[in-house]
Amino acid sequence: MLTKAEQTTKFIIETVAPIFSKKGYAATSMSDITAATGLTKGAIYGNFKNKEAISIAAFKKNINDLLKRIVQYQERGTTPLEKLFLITDFYRNYENQSKDLGGCPILNIGVDANHQDTKLLEQVQFVINKTQHNIVKLVELAKAEGEVREEVNSVKFSKLLYTRIQGAVFMAQTMRDSQYLIDAANDIDSIINNKLKK
Repeated sequence: MLTKAEQTTKFIIETVAPIFSKKGYAATSMSDITAATGLTKGAIYGNFKNKEAISIAAFKKNINDLLKRIVQYQERGTTPLEKLFLITDFYRNYENQSKDLGGCPILNIGVDANHQDTKLLEQVQFVINKTQHNIVKLVELAKAEGEVREEVNSVKFSKLLYTRIQGAVFMAQTMRDSQYLIDAANDIDSIINNKLKK
């Protein structure tokens, strides 16, 4: 059972996570945080050292929520290759998958944090590296099971997949047109079918 202090911390993180994702680190003020939570600045700072600490906790919460959804979606597949196709399928409907998170936490916070050069940027870079590494592992497993060609460069493919998806996320959000994500997912599926699959 959580202590009262732990409950307050959890409440703050869950309340402000979508705000940070929507507005970014720089544009989210302490007034936004106090207004959303109904807590005083003293109560907020009693649980967090500073705004950056709140933003990192909020980012981690959004990322964990997002990664859980991707993992659960991939559980529909039984082979590494099926799980690879399920990544692109997940992103076809990404707008709905990420709406309650305030949009894509990687894109929204990544761009903002890059301009601030804070510890938050390090968190975003860590998640990107981890995600790309997981794609590499999936491709290597597919190779081991004879589903993917041995000559495929799994690192290069993981970067291509992630770059194409994040670019499409940016365009879909900016242009308010989910077709960018659908087209990107279809293009990646075509690459998997024509260049990776045995």
